[in-house]
Parts: sequence; structure tokens; C-alpha cells
Amino acid sequence: MGDALGADRARAAGEPADDELITDWGLLVEAFKAVSPLLLEGVHPGGEEMSGPWFEVLLRLQRSPGHRLPMSVLAREVSLSSGGFTKLADRLAAKGYLARESCPEDRRVVYAALTPAGSELAGEVKTRHAELLRRHVLDVLGPDGVRTLGSLARRLRDSARD
Repeated sequence: MGDALGADRARAAGEPADDELITDWGLLVEAFKAVSPLLLEGVHPGGEEMSGPWFEVLLRLQRSPGHRLPMSVLAREVSLSSGGFTKLADRLAAKGYLARESCPEDRRVVYAALTPAGSELAGEVKTRHAELLRRHVLDVLGPDGVRTLGSLARRLRDSARD
């Protein structure tokens, strides 16, 4: 009975029916999963494979003031546990791309900061990533579609944070 009432309400409000809503959301998730690997393909200038979180860390640090962020903030932004992020930061530091910096005002805070090598790599990766976005997203959706997608994604993200 609840299904019929929900479907009637959706039709009366001009909303998609339950199955259509579920299908549309599923298509968005499938599209993201299918396109995401294409956006990392060959993104590292040395040809090394680069995972999504590694890539995200480099770009977020490059776009942050002073090319650094508190490690706890960065871990949350790339959706990793503190332990998972520590392992990733260790790998980035071992490659010479990231340094840990203490906060002089609060010794509990540790910053992840791009090294000069990390900053150079982030710039190269960003350029290659933009090329891949143009090929796999912009060429498919067009400029208006990309802007609409960005606007809708921002609304969803912000609503989930409230």
C-alpha cells in the first residue's frame, strides 16, 4: 500500500516514480565508477600508476594556501581513515613529494605539505588530468552539461554536510 501512495504522490508532484529515481541514481553511480579510472589513466608523467587518493592529496595540497593542510583535514577530504591516510602520507614522503610540518601554535596539529618535487608533480598531474577530463567528460557532456553537473554536485555535497 505504501508503494502505491508514494507513486501517486510522485505523479501528482511531477516527481519521478521510485523505480525511475533509483535507476537515475544508479546510472550516476555507474557513470562515476566507469569514468573515474579513465581520468587517472597515464596521469603520472613517469608512467607510474596513481591511485585516486594519492592523486587527490597532490591536487588538494597544490590548491591550498601554502601548499599545506592539517593531516586530519586532508584525510577527511580524501575520505580516508587517519591510519589509511598515514600510510599514504608515508608513501608520498618516501617518494619525496610530501613533508610533515609541526604547527608552532598547537603541537597536536601536523601539516602535510608539498615539497618542491611534489609541487612539480602536482602541476604535471593537474595538466594531464585536465586533458583527460576534456576527453572523457567535456567532450561527452559539453560546456553547459559540465557546468550543470558541477552545480548539481555542489548542491548535493553541501546538502549532505548540513
